[in-house]
Amino acid sequence: MSTTTVEPGTEERMLVTPSSHVGFDSITSQIEKRLLKRGFQFNLMVVGQSGLGKSTLINTLFASPLVTSYGRTNPTEAVERTPEIKVERCYIQENGVKLKLNIIDTPGYGDQVNNEKCWEPIVKYIYDQQASYIRRELTASREKYPVDTRVHCVLFFIQPTGHGLKPIDIAVLKRLTEIANVVPVIAKSDSLTLDERAQFKQTIQAEIAHHNLKIYPYPNDEYDEDERALNDRIKSQIPFAIVGSDRTVLVNGREVRGRKNRWGVINVEDETHCEFSSLRNFLISTHLQDLIDTTAHTHYEAFRKRQLTALKENSRDREASSATTSATAPAPPTTGVSTATQGPFIPSLAPGVPPTNPSQAPPRPTVAPPVPIPKD
Repeated sequence: MSTTTVEPGTEERMLVTPSSHVGFDSITSQIEKRLLKRGFQFNLMVVGQSGLGKSTLINTLFASPLVTSYGRTNPTEAVERTPEIKVERCYIQENGVKLKLNIIDTPGYGDQVNNEKCWEPIVKYIYDQQASYIRRELTASREKYPVDTRVHCVLFFIQPTGHGLKPIDIAVLKRLTEIANVVPVIAKSDSLTLDERAQFKQTIQAEIAHHNLKIYPYPNDEYDEDERALNDRIKSQIPFAIVGSDRTVLVNGREVRGRKNRWGVINVEDETHCEFSSLRNFLISTHLQDLIDTTAHTHYEAFRKRQLTALKENSRDREASSATTSATAPAPPTTGVSTATQGPFIPSLAPGVPPTNPSQAPPRPTVAPPVPIPKD
């Protein structure tokens, strides 16, 4: 008689309804209570040239003065530039939900005379946060809830030229879309007419498709029909044409976030003026958790696999080299110390861009120092 081995967890199960109340239906409230107590972590990076209103949009998104905006009060002022990557750590609470928010403001790429490889500091920062997280995972006494500084979303600001993406935009997007969830937005879209805006969006969508840029949200077999329909609608809106304002103006007797100019008032909440409300609902109301999950299960998992594979190959090369050396070298004098007490080789994990061919790396000592755990 032949038997078939079924992998645990894959066998078919019969659905049974208890004859009386058992109580496991409260597990969702138990999870909710624990999560509310712990709070949530979200890390948002803004990327774009200087003067596109990155700080202002962040303050508008969260309706709070989280980031200092150095916007100009008149056209003759010089544009304030971000010289290096800065992280603003904020703590927001809304209706009992605690959100630990990290805003990563990056240097305006394209601001220098020589913009060759201007994306490298941004890419390095994203990789460094992933390397920091994997160190925390690999340490012997790891934390119960490791501090998560991995970048969950990159807001990519496009200059409202009306002509399409610039070559430097495409170069930066190619690097970022491979390692993070990227959401493009057209900054200061009120500088375009409605017809210009529609044509500009179509041009950018065509360029995204032509260059095969992987823009978030991604296809996922786990999504149901409603989620797929929502994502299709969002993809049709990308890039979002937005206007940011951390000031309020009076419209029909009520205060709204917006800007007043010679032609009237731009209400950032009005969908006929811009797509800010669609962007906010997408990032915060419907896809916040999916951005976090996709970072962990897609981008970080790919990075982790590359790192651990490289470390494994490196360790194998060392063992082969050690065996060759032992076979040709004379036996060392007996010291009375068992080699078993020396412990196994623990490879160190270098931060930054994932390693290339490990065999090309310079030789290291037999026992590497403990992997350092970076401090926040």
